Amino acid sequence: MNLDEAQRQRVATWISEGAKLSEIQNRLLSEFGVKCTYMEVRFLVDDLKLTPKDPEPPKVVTPPAAAPKAPAAAAATLSPEPAPLPGGVSVSVDQITKPGAMISGKVTFSDGQIAEWYLDQTGRLGVVPKQTGYKPSQVDVQDFQLALQQEVAKLGY
Repeated sequence: MNLDEAQRQRVATWISEGAKLSEIQNRLLSEFGVKCTYMEVRFLVDDLKLTPKDPEPPKVVTPPAAAPKAPAAAAATLSPEPAPLPGGVSVSVDQITKPGAMISGKVTFSDGQIAEWYLDQTGRLGVVPKQTGYKPSQVDVQDFQLALQQEVAKLGY
């Protein structure tokens, strides 16, 4: 690929701005009329001794601290749900993903009930409890969703 020095400088600027190789490929065609393959763009960037920037990982937002709980006697009259066990909800990701899922794992809710979860190819989240008919509390569902977001963010999803 024959580019003059000004065009090479422009490519270097695009790289420093964080452009991806596919974006550079499109810009070469639209701005300079140079049609090239993705591999040719990779070679060009390598020949110019440039290194594309990796995108910044998404920042994980931690939930605000929970409000202090009411005294035990008052809590018993307000909510018929059992008190959560220390540790709350825990989420794990399977080493080998279940068939038909993009990612899968297990969740232990605050009351000790265990369920399997999965995320399918269309982005739908499914939860299959071990005990038939079990439904976690709304607080546990929210805690599960937050814990799941944190776990999959660690894995780069």
